[in-house]
Amino acid sequence: MLKIYGVPISVHTRKVIVAALEKKLTFEIDPVIPFNPPANWDKLSPTGKIPVVAIDDFELADSSVISAYLEQTHPEPALYPREARERARALWLEEYCDGTVFREVVHGLFFQTVIRPKILQQPTDRAAIEAILTQALPKVFGYLESQVTDGYLVGKSLGIADIALASNLVNYHYLGYRIDSARYPKLERTFKRLCRQPSIATALRAEQPVAKNMGLDVEIVETLSPA
Repeated sequence: MLKIYGVPISVHTRKVIVAALEKKLTFEIDPVIPFNPPANWDKLSPTGKIPVVAIDDFELADSSVISAYLEQTHPEPALYPREARERARALWLEEYCDGTVFREVVHGLFFQTVIRPKILQQPTDRAAIEAILTQALPKVFGYLESQVTDGYLVGKSLGIADIALASNLVNYHYLGYRIDSARYPKLERTFKRLCRQPSIATALRAEQPVAKNMGLDVEIVETLSPA
């Protein structure tokens, strides 16, 4: 049995959940929040971050490491291309989404909009939000716009890069923001198309109670994710 530790609305936890759904794996979720972890969390997650998975007596941290492990142990359907150049491109885009998109845009906005006021009981830094929206976001979304197509990011089927991208953009929308279709038309179309993928739609429907309880904007996800 695969056990996933991490709140489902986490960008990186969702990535592992979607990967597991694509692989048709049976799993359960322990919705760990890093700000209120269980007693043994230091052992499960040396970095203190989510997600972590436990597979029988084997424990593994980091969404990219977990996804790669699931790919090797359950190779079909493939989430990583077999051909070397395509695989390298998929790994790069996965890393760009997990690192740059998350760190420079999504995490900062989520921290200022949700974590500071609702969890830490601190005021939102409006200047920090403005800096992300006017300085970091145009560069990051501009790069994504140059990389996406009207198909999948890499190859001819849903892959790890698509999952990493969609997971970040879901949280961006949860905060009430929308992709500017005039500036980033391909990125907007890609996001909408990915949200309709069965595994992603399933994950989003399952996490809606958590998202609603946190007061997040779920309207766009409800609209895009088929029942």
